Amino acid sequence: MIRRAVRFVGKRLGLLVILVACQLAHVLATTWMLFAILAGSDRAWTIAIGYDQLANATTGGNPDETISSRANRAWKENEVWGCVLCRLLGWLDKDHCSKSAGT
Repeated sequence: MIRRAVRFVGKRLGLLVILVACQLAHVLATTWMLFAILAGSDRAWTIAIGYDQLANATTGGNPDETISSRANRAWKENEVWGCVLCRLLGWLDKDHCSKSAGT
């Protein structure tokens, strides 16, 4: 019983350490992205794609896929959220979801 409790607490503490590391990585990525934008570096786009993949993973999608690619598949399957998101993204970048397929 005690061993089980120690394992339970140990896992939670490990996840808390990972959470703190993720928060530090977020601050670093945001700062780096800002400087990359100001400098005109392509790294800003790479960081943006990382955030896009994070958003997709957070909402239950494949962590290696962008939310735009997932929305493109949902749009093709006539899922409302995919149609709405692709339409919104299309205002920013024509045919964005179609161009993002498989990314």
